[in-house]
Amino acid sequence: MTQAFPQVAPMKRTWTIIGVSDVARSFKWYQSLFGLSDTAPAHSYFGQILDTDGTVLLCLHQWGAHEHPTLSSPDHAQPGNGLLLLFRVDDFDEALARARALVTRLEEEPDVNPNTGTMEFALRDPDGYYVMVSALVAA
Repeated sequence: MTQAFPQVAPMKRTWTIIGVSDVARSFKWYQSLFGLSDTAPAHSYFGQILDTDGTVLLCLHQWGAHEHPTLSSPDHAQPGNGLLLLFRVDDFDEALARARALVTRLEEEPDVNPNTGTMEFALRDPDGYYVMVSALVAA
């Protein structure tokens, strides 16, 4: 006899983890960019940036804090090489204002992406990662 299980919609979540030099500093930087409440990371070596509904947006890991081969040191590779952190936001204009307050210049000024039809801009985080912020809805 087989047991019947209720049908549940499949769910998958990606937890992107980046190596950072100062978890607390990067934690505060990303919270500011996303307009999130100012909280502290769970550990000095690891923190999760959570959306207001608890969804993990990004994980920050202290370089060399554990035995993860790809997080041992930023000296082994250029941070962000081959990586684009792309975030879709529902408060694009506010995110742009917050971004301008965090950096002296944007890497890419706001413009419409012809492929998605959404406004987007780019900036660098404190560790040099390239961060693209895109509007959730088309312009």
